[in-house]
Amino acid sequence: MTHMNQIEAGFMPAHRMRGIGVSLILEIGARAAQLKRAGRPVIILGAGEPDFDTPEHVKRAATAAMDRGETKYTALDGSPAMKQAVITKFSRDNDLHFAADEITVASGAKQILFNAMMASLNQGDEVIIPTPCWTSYLDIVRIAGGTAVTLPCDDSAGFRLNAAQLEAAITPRTRWLLLNSPSNPTGAIYSAEDYRELSAVLQRHPHVWLMADDMYEHILYDGRHFVSPLNACPELRERCLTINGVSKAYAMTGWRIGYAAGPAALIKTMAAVQSQSTSCPSSISQAAAIAALEGPQDLLAERAASFQKRRDLVVAALNDIDGLSCRIPEGAFYTFANCAGVIGRTAPDGTLIDSDTSYCRWLLDHADVAVVPGSAFGQSPYFRISYATSQSELTEALGRIARATAELR
Repeated sequence: MTHMNQIEAGFMPAHRMRGIGVSLILEIGARAAQLKRAGRPVIILGAGEPDFDTPEHVKRAATAAMDRGETKYTALDGSPAMKQAVITKFSRDNDLHFAADEITVASGAKQILFNAMMASLNQGDEVIIPTPCWTSYLDIVRIAGGTAVTLPCDDSAGFRLNAAQLEAAITPRTRWLLLNSPSNPTGAIYSAEDYRELSAVLQRHPHVWLMADDMYEHILYDGRHFVSPLNACPELRERCLTINGVSKAYAMTGWRIGYAAGPAALIKTMAAVQSQSTSCPSSISQAAAIAALEGPQDLLAERAASFQKRRDLVVAALNDIDGLSCRIPEGAFYTFANCAGVIGRTAPDGTLIDSDTSYCRWLLDHADVAVVPGSAFGQSPYFRISYATSQSELTEALGRIARATAELR
């Protein structure tokens, strides 16, 4: 559409929104839900949302807060009680120690990311992001005026960035390195040694800061223990933002509470961004999040064990399908399977499977299973399954995938 046509149409989007829309994950979920409403037996394996309920003691804390009349504005970026709960969590779980002015709380970790990018990026500043990655990273950087520098890391590399890649990508415009461990969409984790190798590069480039998305911290498998970058690399403390939230660990996606710790000057500027967008997070959600962070933590290991059983089921089934191969994830609740073996095959109706996107479309149209193509995460030919659903649904969905894939010649 030309500039004049946009004006005639009545609305002209801002230049910053060019090429930015609702994520492909949400689009696939919406189409699958539409088919389901029309009576199709669709199984949706696209959502990054635990199927567990929010713990009862957390819900009771929210009700009690309402009964006490805690329905007013709180402090801009987290109530004192909420910030203290975050401080305690970092100390207890990560042996990291922060002051209140080094803590920020927002309406989800996505807002934390948005606040950080808006607070720190000038036009054209670069953010290094290993791919595959969560789709929102790239668009948040673009909206903030930055440039996302994506570095492909495939399954042969364990989906992890190495020091040589990082060194080669850094320029005078690089502002951040953004890492996510355990990863969405791959489930890959960075070890302490991985972080130390990357930190050695960052030490040679003091203008580059580290943003660590630790959202899936508590969903680890096979006896692994979580390592936050600052545990391995305390030398990065004054230029590291550590992001987390209650959505995944405590099944609180709809409560919308994320938090982060970082240098006070950055936190203060992020608060200024938040003051002109949403202002404070929900007072009731903060009360619930305090209960989650300060209450019993044994449910975290129980839920991770349940996810591990589902992981094992999904990985084994995918690796039994001709044309697919799937690396075993170390954490989170996703598989990121390689579908290169089915590219070039033809469906019975003559449809050519020429990409991961067309393969995923075939699975939705002919197997009633919704999965997300790797292209949505910046890496093809792969597809992501979220196994945060029941084992019975997973078993049925995997059977359908196997049968539909066997039809391709």
